[in-house]
Amino acid sequence: MDVPSESEVRNLIHELQHPVSDYSTLSSLIAAPLDCLSLLPPVYRRYNINSLPSGSIRLSVHVPLLQRALLQHVLPNWDLELEKQGDLTLLDQYFCPDLFSFASPMAGEVAVLAYATLVSLPITDHSLRLLARLSKEYPVDRLHTAIFSLNDSSAKSNQKWEDCIRNVVAVPAKVGNYCGARKLNVPAFLEHGVYFNNLSVRCESLIWASSKEHSASINYLLTKLVKLGVFPPQSPNSDSQPSFFNATLPVIRSRLSQDDTDSYSASWSRIFRGFESSFVLQHVLASLFTCLKSPEFSTDGSLLARVSVKHEAFFMSRLCPIQADDVELCQAVSAVMLGREWQESLSRVFVCWWADNKLLYLLLENVVSLWSNPDHIKHSLLSRHRYVTSILLLTISYFPSSSPEIISLVLSTSFINGISVYINSMDNNIRHFGMLVAEVAAQRAGRNLDFRDWDGDDSGKLWARNLRALLVVRDADADARALNEEDNLYNVISSGTAQAENSEPKKSAITIKPDEYDSDNSITGYDSTPSSRSNSPTPSELEEIEKDPSLNVGQKKIPRPVYLAQLGAMLRSMGGMAKDNPSEDADRIEVALNHAEELIRKKKDYGTELEENAVNLAYGLVGLQDNYDLDRFNELRQNAMNALVACSPRKAAPCIIEEFFKNQYSTEQRFAMLNALALGARELASLPIETTSLSSDSTSFPSKRLPGPLHRKYLPSSTTLPQILSGITRQAIDRGKEATEDRVPEIVRERRFRVQRTKRISEVDSSTLTARNFPQKQTTFNEVAADYFVSPLINRFWLFLRDEQTREARTAYHEGRTKYHGAGTGLILNSLVMTHFLRTLTVLVHASEHTPEWLGFLAPDSLELALTLGTKPMSIADSSTEDIDSAEKGTKEASVLASALELALIVLDGCIQLDGGRSLSLDQATLLMSVSEWASVVFSRLEDGIKLKDGGGEQGVNLRRAASGVILKADEIISKYRRSMIDIY
Repeated sequence: MDVPSESEVRNLIHELQHPVSDYSTLSSLIAAPLDCLSLLPPVYRRYNINSLPSGSIRLSVHVPLLQRALLQHVLPNWDLELEKQGDLTLLDQYFCPDLFSFASPMAGEVAVLAYATLVSLPITDHSLRLLARLSKEYPVDRLHTAIFSLNDSSAKSNQKWEDCIRNVVAVPAKVGNYCGARKLNVPAFLEHGVYFNNLSVRCESLIWASSKEHSASINYLLTKLVKLGVFPPQSPNSDSQPSFFNATLPVIRSRLSQDDTDSYSASWSRIFRGFESSFVLQHVLASLFTCLKSPEFSTDGSLLARVSVKHEAFFMSRLCPIQADDVELCQAVSAVMLGREWQESLSRVFVCWWADNKLLYLLLENVVSLWSNPDHIKHSLLSRHRYVTSILLLTISYFPSSSPEIISLVLSTSFINGISVYINSMDNNIRHFGMLVAEVAAQRAGRNLDFRDWDGDDSGKLWARNLRALLVVRDADADARALNEEDNLYNVISSGTAQAENSEPKKSAITIKPDEYDSDNSITGYDSTPSSRSNSPTPSELEEIEKDPSLNVGQKKIPRPVYLAQLGAMLRSMGGMAKDNPSEDADRIEVALNHAEELIRKKKDYGTELEENAVNLAYGLVGLQDNYDLDRFNELRQNAMNALVACSPRKAAPCIIEEFFKNQYSTEQRFAMLNALALGARELASLPIETTSLSSDSTSFPSKRLPGPLHRKYLPSSTTLPQILSGITRQAIDRGKEATEDRVPEIVRERRFRVQRTKRISEVDSSTLTARNFPQKQTTFNEVAADYFVSPLINRFWLFLRDEQTREARTAYHEGRTKYHGAGTGLILNSLVMTHFLRTLTVLVHASEHTPEWLGFLAPDSLELALTLGTKPMSIADSSTEDIDSAEKGTKEASVLASALELALIVLDGCIQLDGGRSLSLDQATLLMSVSEWASVVFSRLEDGIKLKDGGGEQGVNLRRAASGVILKADEIISKYRRSMIDIY
């Protein structure tokens, strides 16, 4: 370009930047550059009075200057006149050329420069209007065509594209800040969610029309959208949250369902493989997985569900085909599938997607590595366990029976160790996951393994049975044609039924003669094959059956006990050991247990017989063992002990507490003692019990269900006490919300008007009055809680702990079996027993809140015990060894820590309910501050991701809930009496 032309353009820009004399001059200045760029609409050519020489405007140099001059100088001064004259669209041609100029190459370049100019300058009402037009008329795919259609070098085009994308994605933030500061409504098309959803749709159109050489530019755009959160890891809850696949997946499905879509599928394949960072790829995949369709129920085995799973897997194979040699993509997909939380039903889609044998083996290795990880087993939630277990079993089901892959899996060390960790878990749900996988894997490998513990609906047994039924048929083998045939048959039947209903009834033309033989008569039986009959027992087997004491019962009738002394003699005659006449002894124990509860409750108010025999009965019931595998043994013994504690608390409770701290009892017997104390106390306090009787498995060894010596390692916890404790803690936490509502006068006034009823005078029946005047004296729990339950239990524990630690200290320097460990398996200081002990104490403390001694010493003593057990090691072994699952020494197990925090929560809540926490804050300020600090440390460490032993599943939830509850309750007391505590603490 020559110098005169350059100077003319500069002069024109200079004139626009300064005041213009009249409107005709302004219109002439605006029209001349547009005509030079071939962007002047024909209707405005009358304004082109002083035209510029052709080629005098350099697009990248002069257009930005013109745009700035118009935005900063022309529009603020001439906007009303331009709008009045109808010439505002003439000025818009510098930013958003109209449809007449849309096909011009210059139009796209002007739009690209307009984005840069509008974003770089402060937003105004005019720029807001122009950005709205740009986002509609010049979307990202049009900008891509404008940039890459030029003859620039590849590096220069890529640089322009990157700058353009940065400007385009910055629009919603700029607009939002401008409108928010001025309290203006954001234009609908520029709202954050709508804008990026439309951008996502245009990006999909760009992929549809793209070629191989443009894949890198599309990957850059998608990477930018990932950083801006347009690929959320979860489905958006509102329209303000954008989601790329939520907006584009319907179009993608429609395009891939067509016949000729190989090029489109190849474009997506290149995009998934073209990301420079695996982090970005995983984000894109995670967002895609959230939008996939899956059956409503994860174990739905209907044909419709299987066909839908197969269709979704086919869609994924077209959108993101995976090949075994593409290691990076396989690792990324596997990491997203196994490293994030997904719906359980999606596991079917994932496995069907990886249905190729080579891919399945890679998936199997990754799933087994995660499934057998001890950290996953101990710390994952039940939903996570179900998802991972479903993927593993579905993957196994896709391999042929006795295939080399299955045999290798069954014999692998990591798989066997994982099953061992699962079965050793204290949580029944987690234990059943290991049992289920072990059975299915063994059966697929041609082995026979059956734990025979799948009856009932508790502990995930129903889910396991449904999943096992689902594995019979593969989703990949579902036939969509059969589904279509069923639909056609249904339509035919429906239409036929409708016609029959509309037509008049006619006489049936088919008659059946009763004399003739009907081969389809359902009453006629069928001949059984000779092999269907079981073999008769041999003489040797009959002799063994006769010698079996558990079966040879009932020969000699044992009379039922009439007196408690007789009952005690029948219970204690065994002494916990088997006798020479096992049949008679088993019969005697069974009769005694069947009538124990009834007899004890009958003798409650019958003189002093119960008080005289209560201790003897307590010894007999506590020391009783199930040597003959009697039906309902644990349930009957537990009911009898509960009745004994409730009917004779002054005799039975101290006796049971004293026996609990003796080392001669098993964990099963200790559980029965603690259950009796807790349930008997709640019965005395007239508090509800969630279950009227314990289930048969609540206090029994799991060795009845699992093979080998695993019963020596763990016991299933009782279900009654956790249910009661869960209700108590939930009630304590909810009280804070109710107390807050009581402070609002409007809510209190409305509640009084709606709930409170006017008291009316009514006649009292004479018999009722007589009964009220002479009530029957009953022992309440408030009378006996301090002297016979809570205080003896706490004080006896301190003595026991002192003796155990002294005994450990004496043998601390010994080696081998001569070294004593007080927290060993089956002992009181074991975490399993300590958890149940703390739960029992929590129930007792909650039931005794209204005793006169509660604020004086019951609450402080219980709080001190909870703090000690939650912070101090109970055994020398705990303080000297390092837990393999934690970075800290002596880490408390999650169950013990959660139970201690729940005890502290109940104590603090009771103090708030009784006197607002005044006594505790003024008399025990140090203890209160220590408990608050302890709960805060536990909660902060949990938030920091520190993992505790057995801290997954329900234990982790209970621990977080209890810690947060203690923090809130302690803060409520401290904030109320902080000034009074300063002088004391």
